[in-house]
Formats: sequence, structure tokens, C-alpha cells
Amino acid sequence: MNETKKLTENDVLKALSEVYDPEIPINIVDLGLIYKVDINDNNDVNVDMTFTTMACPMHTFIKDQAKERIEKMNGVGKVNVNLVWEPRWTPDRISKEIKEKLGQQE
Repeated sequence: MNETKKLTENDVLKALSEVYDPEIPINIVDLGLIYKVDINDNNDVNVDMTFTTMACPMHTFIKDQAKERIEKMNGVGKVNVNLVWEPRWTPDRISKEIKEKLGQQE
């Protein structure tokens, strides 16, 4: 019998780190756009994500890319990517590694 591996939050974040905002050469995980990842016993994945601004013209494109990337994962069930605006995104959410590459200090 082929048992499906239970997905973890890290598995999903690793997959999402392959999704980039075309206007910014930083992936959506390192940008701090992923707020929450929930995975149930059926490997159904729910993700809450945001954008740097409500005016981002790429909302739909990036959200669809995130959903499609998760759907490619082995053993994944249903995938839902929710767009949320609270809490509001700030540059403080950018990963430490990316801040260092950009020359920003904490």
C-alpha cells in the first residue's frame, strides 16, 4: 500500500519560495507575504497571504502561481490561497537574509 506523506508547513513554504513577484526579484516567502499555512489530515492546504500593497497589479497572477505551485506537491489535497490585508504588510516582514543582501540593518 502506498501511504501518502503528511505535508508540513516547511514543505509548503519551500514550494512557495519558488514563487516570485515579477516586479521584485525576491520570493514571496522571503518577502514575508505568507502569513499562515494550515494543513489538515487529508493534506488539504490553506494559505493566508498578502501583498506589499493593495495596488499591486500582479495580485491574481501571483496568488494563482502560489496555488499552482502547491498543487504540484506530491500527496497534496485541496488547495486554497486566501488573500488577506490584516495585519498590514511592512518591510519588517522581509527575511533577515534578504535584508542583509539588500544592505539593511535590523
